[in-house]
Amino acid sequence: MELPKFTHDPSLTSQFKPLGKKHGESENASKRVVVIGGGTGAPMSIRCLLSLDYQVSAVVAMADDGGSTGELRKQAGVTPPGDVRKCLAAFAAHPDDAFAQAFKYRFPFADNHALGNLLLAALEDASGSFPEAIEICEQLLQARGHVLPSTLTHVELAGQTRQGHLIEGQASVCHSAEPLQKVWLHPSHLGQLIEAYGPALDALEKADYIILGPGSLFTSIIANLLVPGIVEAIRKSHAYVVYVSNISDSQGETRGFCVKDQIEALYRHGMEDLINCVLADAPRHASHEETLSGAHRVSLTKEERRFLEALGIAVTTRDFYNDEHPGWHSVSALRSALKKVLQ
Repeated sequence: MELPKFTHDPSLTSQFKPLGKKHGESENASKRVVVIGGGTGAPMSIRCLLSLDYQVSAVVAMADDGGSTGELRKQAGVTPPGDVRKCLAAFAAHPDDAFAQAFKYRFPFADNHALGNLLLAALEDASGSFPEAIEICEQLLQARGHVLPSTLTHVELAGQTRQGHLIEGQASVCHSAEPLQKVWLHPSHLGQLIEAYGPALDALEKADYIILGPGSLFTSIIANLLVPGIVEAIRKSHAYVVYVSNISDSQGETRGFCVKDQIEALYRHGMEDLINCVLADAPRHASHEETLSGAHRVSLTKEERRFLEALGIAVTTRDFYNDEHPGWHSVSALRSALKKVLQ
């Protein structure tokens, strides 16, 4: 019997092809950059930063409970592998080779599980350690950086909307019918303490630059900041902190949010006075100002620029419109913006 063909994760396809090292950028090799996020956004920053020759690590949110990851959490009690897998794939030294491609494959005949998720789950069980499972995958992929869970404690995400409704679970929070006001973490097992993963704290404290995003504001970025010790490590680091503003309000969690709303949400969750720079969208073409797949494009206004600058936050703008994936950042524009601000 012929098996169904594999499919891969669309979040890590052609737009993550190597961008190429540029002449004169080798001085970046001594600079340490930590990306905070998860999902599809953090891998984009990772690939851009690697192409600029920085030392890159990623601190990844661990509250995912949807899709393949959610099923593995429920059925096998594993540490959430999905966002870790996506970042590992972004770090692959040879993203087009057979193993790197297979690592992203999903099996439609096996509940659409990604091979990387299954491999991480199996290695965690075999080794007894999720960090060891990650390390083995880094070796197999010849990873050019390290993926660091923000916590190894099994956690759940919960949130409250601006209308006061409570929501439980990362997947439900992400697709909230109402925009969010705040989120928080609680341990999956009653009485357990949520503890930050030590190497993640070390990486943040030693960082020269810290990049927040792009990605889902509450469920990918803030979900990391909620882990006790993460914000404190950022504060200790003296790193230059850059927030990559979302350019679409396509997800329910930030429906109707402008750039100012995003910054205020970060401030409410511990980042007050810690953001040095914002990368924001500024359309060059009127045709790009239209709605994106039913969502609104979020671009910086003059009033918002004044608001950010009054807070002491530098602002760098680009037209981040992505022709292939409207609502996502253009890889070339993000690379250009990061190259400018990380000096």
